[in-house]
Amino acid sequence: MGEKNYKLFSDGACRGNPGIGGAGAVIKDARENVVWEGKEYLGHCTNNIAEYRALILGLKGALAQGYKSLVVYMDSELLAKQIDGSYRVKNENLQILMKDVRNLLASFNSVVVKHVPRLHNSHADKLANLAIDENNKINYSKYI
Repeated sequence: MGEKNYKLFSDGACRGNPGIGGAGAVIKDARENVVWEGKEYLGHCTNNIAEYRALILGLKGALAQGYKSLVVYMDSELLAKQIDGSYRVKNENLQILMKDVRNLLASFNSVVVKHVPRLHNSHADKLANLAIDENNKINYSKYI
């Protein structure tokens, strides 16, 4: 019996660039059932950092669930091409995050990364924005 493949969708959101950021990730099984989701408020960052942090969040989530075979879907063409080696990672902050990504990817038996249009990544995008919204509500509620 072969290893199950899971689909990881990751997306970073940034209100302004740089601005307030959030990360979202969703894992689905072969039948499109959501088996894991996560979101993280990132604070002040760039959109590229948010994209990296979302991928890291999702990869860590997959490993925590014991998933070892992934197809990763993301709408950041830059990140997808940096992972496959088509583009160099020039920014120092992104180089550090790429090292984290590479270390996590090494823990999987199989990972395929695919760039998809934004509309195919709406669930992860929603989670990333929710992370920002929830944090803002928490921060502002103490002043109301």
